Amino acid sequence: MALSLRQVRYFVAVAERGSLTRAAHDIGASPSTVAEALKALQEHLRATLFYRSAKGLTLTHKGHQFLRHAENILATVGSAERALHVDDIPVEGVVNLGVTSLVAGYYLADLLARYRRAYPEVRVTVVEDSRDYVEHLLVNGELDIAALIVSNLANQMALESEVLVTSSYRLWLPASHALLARDSVPLHDLSEEPLIVLAVDELEQSSAAYLRAAGIRPPIALRTSSVEAVRSLVATGAGVTILPDLAFRPWSLEGDRLEIRSLADRLPTLDVGLSWRRGAPLTLAAANFLEVAREHRPQPRHIGSAEG
Repeated sequence: MALSLRQVRYFVAVAERGSLTRAAHDIGASPSTVAEALKALQEHLRATLFYRSAKGLTLTHKGHQFLRHAENILATVGSAERALHVDDIPVEGVVNLGVTSLVAGYYLADLLARYRRAYPEVRVTVVEDSRDYVEHLLVNGELDIAALIVSNLANQMALESEVLVTSSYRLWLPASHALLARDSVPLHDLSEEPLIVLAVDELEQSSAAYLRAAGIRPPIALRTSSVEAVRSLVATGAGVTILPDLAFRPWSLEGDRLEIRSLADRLPTLDVGLSWRRGAPLTLAAANFLEVAREHRPQPRHIGSAEG
């Protein structure tokens, strides 16, 4: 049996919710219908996409690989549907877009691809820099819009913003770590744990502030600006780290497994979104960029164990 769009939609819904029941409720189908569609999809692909645990359904490695393709399929279908409901006159022009490094690595590519499919006549120029400099360019009118961590915005009086992705901070651990025995870990239990620090987009400052508030100063094993280096170092037991779900992947480039645990302490979320200058009307091309981002707003994804 050929792969169907319905199967793809059901797969993405379950991947995002981590539960057949919750996904079925969201999409207005019965759990048995969703289960049958997933079974047929896995048989067609000849791959196991999920494994079951006490916490629900979690993507396998092949499931993670297929998810990106599935999201691109749904985005392409959405673009095709929108193309039938827009004016025949193509939108042209330039969107001057600012972005910070973490957002560039984990959110920007899909958003740009969707926008270019919808508005192929528009040219998008991208400037990647620190959050404060991107804000400076926005306030000065040198950028139309920016994708960045809006929870850290300094110029809130001068800038409008809209949150598109909310990401929780969690503890990343190697697969054999003793703290995996717990469902959640208090920050004060990390006082002796070597810490791998990701020094991008003010994440180092944020995590340091949370640790100071807990009254601890774990030994710093390494500072790096590479998320892949963080994954590899944590997976091989060089240390642990505290980072948002946005950057989490359950395997390093070398194929070593990582695990995560929730933090018992209540930490602020990391909010990624778009920002633009307050009081300045957006160009049509930039307004359409914002609309595409809203239409394809990522849903919170179930983050679980990396087994399977």
